[in-house]
Amino acid sequence: MARQHRFGRTAAAWATMLAGSLIVSSAAMAQDAGWYEQGGFKPLRRVALTLTNDLDEPRTNAPVTILPDQVPELRGLQEMYVTVVDPAGEPRPEPDARQRAQEGPHGFLKETNGRAVFFQMDDLDKDGIWDELFFQIDLQPHETKTVYAYIGFNQRGWNPHGSHAAIGSYARHQIPFWESENVGWKLWFPTDVDVYGKRQPLLMSNRLYMENLDGYAVSYIDPALGSDIMSVDNSFGGGGIGLFEHPTEPTRVSKPRFTPQNTEVAETNFNLNQIDDTRYAFEVVVNGPVRSMIKVRTMNWRTGEGLYEMEQVYTAYAHQNYSTARVTYSTFQPEDPGTAFAAAIRRHGNEQIAYQQGGVVITGGAEAIRNPDDRDSAQNALTVDFAGSALVVKDVYRPEYVFVPDYQGNHAFRIPVTPDHSFEYLIAAAWSEGAVLNTRQAFQDYVIKTAREYNSPVRLAGETAEARP
Repeated sequence: MARQHRFGRTAAAWATMLAGSLIVSSAAMAQDAGWYEQGGFKPLRRVALTLTNDLDEPRTNAPVTILPDQVPELRGLQEMYVTVVDPAGEPRPEPDARQRAQEGPHGFLKETNGRAVFFQMDDLDKDGIWDELFFQIDLQPHETKTVYAYIGFNQRGWNPHGSHAAIGSYARHQIPFWESENVGWKLWFPTDVDVYGKRQPLLMSNRLYMENLDGYAVSYIDPALGSDIMSVDNSFGGGGIGLFEHPTEPTRVSKPRFTPQNTEVAETNFNLNQIDDTRYAFEVVVNGPVRSMIKVRTMNWRTGEGLYEMEQVYTAYAHQNYSTARVTYSTFQPEDPGTAFAAAIRRHGNEQIAYQQGGVVITGGAEAIRNPDDRDSAQNALTVDFAGSALVVKDVYRPEYVFVPDYQGNHAFRIPVTPDHSFEYLIAAAWSEGAVLNTRQAFQDYVIKTAREYNSPVRLAGETAEARP
């Protein structure tokens, strides 16, 4: 049976109604000044989304994630039938003739009663139906704001990308990349994150893999492209996971790259083969505009103390210096019942920022940046005032700080195993050459504030379906 929407229409009836939603008399429009319009787009239906900031501080570009069950009116709709509008936003003006010619039939026209915000309706499980409506919003302390999702066909609105994700062949092996305009992350090694910073806000990882640019030497091409700012080697780098499997050795961590299956990994830092040892598969889940996701599958991880397989989903967000990660173990067979999850970052070699409180740890300091594989010293070291990284584990997972001296020294959290064998964490980075967060104090303040926001996401306090009078 066709599903009835709250407005009493089947999906087929909705499509018929929406196709005619642009034909509305000018007299009716005059009565409804509070409704968003853009050129010929004059929608008849909308859903009011009430968002609440529970913190006593403002939030900028705060992520908002809404599920289909929370907004039944939008369930199954194609993206071009939804326009998300902040009624408090500044409307875009009428474009001039040159802009209209450049943007063609899909550029924004003059807006009234609010500003359309860039959003995504992401199909995460790839069944052809969206799973999460995502956008970013600004909120004042303890503010409750109404944002509208207008329903009606609208093909106008180029959406510039503030994030990017891709998988590319880079130096003879497949590497996932994900980035915001400020910071980029990649998996040179398949389990532990490399970090690169930009000097100007831009997306550039596609140039790295398409033009075969060395991450430490891209400044020779264009200084704005920035540089890799962290050596990973056998460490946890800018973020990685493992397991605490040895109760009598509380600082010892098992890592997917280092297993009893071979002895050569100590030389290469890669697993030896894809049959007997840990293996990996990568997938782009979402590629912008406001968030981008990479999925990493880790399979056949045999530690000698257990068998494990899991998925990690890394997400980059426009305008932010952090990436979030969600870990889900599909196979979790430890020999010791006391086994716990681990998440960690490498301690900065010249640590001058050393902050740890609750589920937050920050490390950083001055650094001479040079590709560690450049043994011939062909590249000059880039000395910067500071490069920093951070790790945040949500309070709900009850993280316990542990310093791991192995693998060149790492700040880690021991996380009790959850009933569904999953947990979430956040990694962040900045450097003194960046356009934002380019001082040690600014970066530390940002991470601490971000941790509060991460633990208290913007809340959907209610939704109301409305028809135009």
